[in-house]
Order: sequence, then structure tokens, then C-alpha cells
Amino acid sequence: MGLGLKWWWWWLTVTAVGVGVVVTSETKHDNLVSRIAFGSCANQSAPQPIWGAIIKFDPQVFIWLGDNIYGDIRLPNKLFGRKRNIGPWKNTERFVPASEQEMKAKYEKAKSNPGYSRLRQKTKVIGTWDDHDYGLNDAGKEFAGKVANQRLMLDFLDEPQDSPRRKQAGVYASYTFGPTGRQIKVILLDTRYHRDPLRSDGSILGSSQWTWLEKELYGSPTAVTIIGSSIQVISNLSATTGPFFYMESWGRFPKERDRLFKLLADSKRGGVFFISGDVHFGEITRYDCATGYPLYDVTASGITQAVEKVVPMPLHFLVRFLAWLTPATLRVMDGNCRRKSCTYGMPNFGAIEIDWDATPVTLKIQVRDTDGNPVVGVSAPLSELQARNFNYVTNNKVGNHQRHCHLEINQPGIVRYRLAILAYCSLSVLVLPMMGVIWLATLCCCRCSRKKKRE
Repeated sequence: MGLGLKWWWWWLTVTAVGVGVVVTSETKHDNLVSRIAFGSCANQSAPQPIWGAIIKFDPQVFIWLGDNIYGDIRLPNKLFGRKRNIGPWKNTERFVPASEQEMKAKYEKAKSNPGYSRLRQKTKVIGTWDDHDYGLNDAGKEFAGKVANQRLMLDFLDEPQDSPRRKQAGVYASYTFGPTGRQIKVILLDTRYHRDPLRSDGSILGSSQWTWLEKELYGSPTAVTIIGSSIQVISNLSATTGPFFYMESWGRFPKERDRLFKLLADSKRGGVFFISGDVHFGEITRYDCATGYPLYDVTASGITQAVEKVVPMPLHFLVRFLAWLTPATLRVMDGNCRRKSCTYGMPNFGAIEIDWDATPVTLKIQVRDTDGNPVVGVSAPLSELQARNFNYVTNNKVGNHQRHCHLEINQPGIVRYRLAILAYCSLSVLVLPMMGVIWLATLCCCRCSRKKKRE
């Protein structure tokens, strides 16, 4: 009888230990994050079929990267007249701020979208803002409506009422997901609240946000660190698309971008890459001379807004040709691209997958279309994104032998401005014959006039 009782207690002990191990294993697995989706540029009044593909991807986290709504009001384009808002002679802006009530209504409309509502039921949603949800196109620290709009944006994200984000100046924040050893840190920057005027080469983040970012990067290490910026960090297409149009990016604030790269190098933090939005197309860029390992920037833009949707379908080939022609020295160009330019100008979202069970651990970053199919992608072992002995000040000058170290602004003039050269040559081809026709017509009219006078 006593022996049977001992065997009974032994069986209970083994079973309890086994159950404990299973529960602990399941808990760790539940906390593990291996799929993250992100997107930007979502007009709340436009159809948003892409949510189906995002839900099918089944992300554990979704990150908004700005222009989560289009809150400001766009005025009709006027090339001539007393108030001109397009062309080199414009004298007024194309956008005006909406009222607080209008902004709130637009956020409510975006939040009630059926596809987005389904995503929110099963996925953790976080985010930052860009200019159109900040309240005004291309606006910075001078915008008067930023305090009220910060509250509305945090309400949209279901930010708790006691959150520090509701008490600070700006919406920057950080999150850590996953168990120890497999943690992912997400740092979301605010590139609006403290940003100095464009062309000033001043600050993007402001002193308080810089202090916060330094603490975040020098803090506890994580396997992966994702830095979300509403505007592109690595690419600076404005250096090659001017003087026709300019896009916002860190490249237009070169001192700030250098400071960011130096901070990353000095922190010796590994596994860092950027995600961004804003530009209405998708691409992946890479810079090899910042941290001692390849530094990627995955741009997914947008949920509804896309450059090819602006022009009729028969002209899509022209947009793709111009994208291929535009010099982009830091863009990743390989066989994983659907388009020859390795950009994608239709609605898209970003996808991050981490295979924690692979040896070595593998990181896959992609831009995907409305069907969930990849259009641009990079796959790399996480071991390749680790900090080594590196000094940004010296290495960013001597690393030009590396493939992705030539900044767009440092390209020879004939390469950097080939888009403008092509445009001016094409214009000349059209204008010169037209001028010739006008000259011939004028000459004929003069001769006819003289002939009539003689008669």
C-alpha cells in the first residue's frame, strides 16, 4: 500500500513538471513576435482593399508610419489667376488646415473601415504621424494645430489616457516585444513636432527627442531594432529630381542624418534597420558606410496613395521608365524586384518576417502588393547586421569602394541631373519645331500682306 502511494506521488510530480514545462514553452511562444506589417499614406475617403492582404499575412504587430489620414484640405490647382498654387510663379499654398472637428471626423471614418477594424481585433497597432495627419502638408514645428492634433492621433491609436505620449511634446515612442534573447525593439520617431523649416539644414527631432533617442539606443540590447521614420532616412531622391519637385527626407537635413548615423555607430547597436513611408511608392535602400554593417531602409507607401494611380493606365509605363531613369545609388537593385527600377508605384505595405528557429536566424524584409505578393525584398542572416569596430567619421569617407556608399548628391552632374537633362531635351524637341512652324506661318503672312499691298 505504501509503495503504491509513493508511485502515485511520483506520477503526480512528473505530470506537474511536464505540464509546467509545456505551459512555460507555450507562454514564450505566445510572446514571440515573428511577423510585423507596416504602412502609410491612407486616404480615409478612398477604397482600401489592401487590408485583406495584410490580414492574410497575419502580423502580430502593425505599424502606422504617417499620413494615417489625410486631414488637411487640398485646394483646386490654379496655374493662373490672382491666387496661384502650382507652377514656378505660385503665390499661395495648395493645402490649408482642417478644423479640429473635421480632423476628428476623418479619424473616425478611418478607424471604422471594415478591413482595418478586422485587423485591430487581432493585431497590436502602434504608429507615428507625418504631415497630412499632423495637420498640414510639409509642416514642421511652426504649425499651430499640433497640440490638439496630437491628442486626436493618440485617440486613433487607442493610446491609454495615462500614457507618457499624452504628456510629452511629440508622439515619439518605443516598444519592446518578445522574450529575452529574441526581443524586437521598435523606435518610432516624430519628424514633425520639432522639425525646423525645410532648406534650413536645422533639426528634425529637436533636442528633447535626441536625448530620448540616445537613451533608447544605448539601452538594453535587443536582437532586432526597428526605427520607424515617417520620411525616408537613407534615400535622398530630391538630390536628383530637382528642380522639378522635391520630396522630404533626412537627406535634406544632412547634419541631422550624419548625427543619426554617428549615434548608431557609436552605440554599437546591432540588428538595426529603418522603415519609412511618405513618397507614394515602395522601395528598399541600403547604406554600407554608417554602422559597419548594411543599414536598410524599407519604404512602404502607400495604403491608398501611389504614383501610378495619378496618371491614366496607358501612361504607367512612362512612370516606370522615369523611376528607372532617376539616379538612385542607394536603392537595392537585384533579381527580387518585380519592376526593372526596383520601385513599386501601386498601393503596397511592408512586411517583416523573422525566422527565429533558423540557423542562423534569418530576417526577411519586403514590400508587398494588394494581393500580398512581394514586389521588392531582401533576405539576410541576422548575424550580418551586427556592429563591429567602426568609426563613422572616418569610414564614411573611405568606404567609397563599397557598392552602397555613393550618396545621390555626390554623383557627377551629368548623372545626377540626367532626369532634368532628358526633360529639357524633350521640351526642346517639342518647342523648336513649334517655333519653326510659327516662324514659317509669320513669314507666309508677311509675304501675303506685301503681295496684297502691291496689288
